[in-house]
Amino acid sequence: MMRSIPWAARRVGQTVGHFDNGGRLLVDLARQSVTGRPEEITFRMRSGAVVTIPNRPGARVPIYEIFVEDEYRLGWFTDDLGESPVALDIGAHVGCFSVAFAERHPGARVDAYEASPSTATYLQRNVTDNGMQARVHSNNLAVQAVAGELTLADNGAASGHNGVLHLTADSRNVTVPSIAMLEALTISGRSADLVKIDTEGGEYDMVLGSRPEDWGGVRRVVLEYHDLPGHSWEELETFFAAAGLSLVHREKFAERLGMAWLSRDPLAPPA
Repeated sequence: MMRSIPWAARRVGQTVGHFDNGGRLLVDLARQSVTGRPEEITFRMRSGAVVTIPNRPGARVPIYEIFVEDEYRLGWFTDDLGESPVALDIGAHVGCFSVAFAERHPGARVDAYEASPSTATYLQRNVTDNGMQARVHSNNLAVQAVAGELTLADNGAASGHNGVLHLTADSRNVTVPSIAMLEALTISGRSADLVKIDTEGGEYDMVLGSRPEDWGGVRRVVLEYHDLPGHSWEELETFFAAAGLSLVHREKFAERLGMAWLSRDPLAPPA
C-alpha cells in the first residue's frame, strides 16, 4: 500500500497541472461504484486537444503517458521530420498518439489503425472532436504481414490489454479484417516517415513477415515490444538493421518488454 501513495499523489498532481478540467476529472476518477461513476470521461488538454475514453483505469493510462509524460519523446524524435511528415500509428488505441502528433505537426498526415472494434469507436470520435478528420485517417483494421483476418481479445473497455497476448478461453474474442504491412506503409501515396507500433504482441508478425525493402522510405520507428513466446526484441533489431534502421535508444520495462526508438538518419540519444 505504501508504494502506491507516491504514485497516487503524482497522478493527482499531473491531473490538476496538465488538464483544464483537472478538478472535475479528480471527482469523476474517484467514483468507484458502478452507479456513481460516469461511463465516459473527457480530458481537456491545456493545448486545446480533447480525448474522451471509457472511465476505466486501463483506458486512462495512454493519456498520461503521451500528453503528460511524453513517453514517445515526440520533440526529440519527430521535430526534424519536416513540415508535412506522414506518420503511421499502428495500435492507435483511442487516438492519443495520433492527436498529439497531428497537433504538434499541423501539416502532418496520420494513418491510424486500431484493431479493437470497441476501442476504434473512441479513436474515430477523438479524431472528429479535435477537427482532424482531414489529416488523421482512423481505421478499424488490424495490420499484419499479409492482409486477412486477426483474432484478438477485446474487453470492450478500451484497455491496453486488448490483443493477441490476452487471448484466453474466458476472454471476449473478436475477429477483425487486417491490412498488409506494405499497404499500411504506403497508403498515403508515399512511404510513411514515422512508424509507431504498440500492438500487444502483434508487432512480430507485421514486422518480421514483411520485407526489409518495404521499409526503405521510413525514417523513424518507435515501438513497444512484448513478451510473446518464441520471439524476442533481438529478432526485431536484426530485421530493422537489415532495413537500414539503427537502434538509437531502448528502455526496458521488464526482461522481455520495452520500448525502442530506431532511426535511418544519424540521431543523438535523448538527453
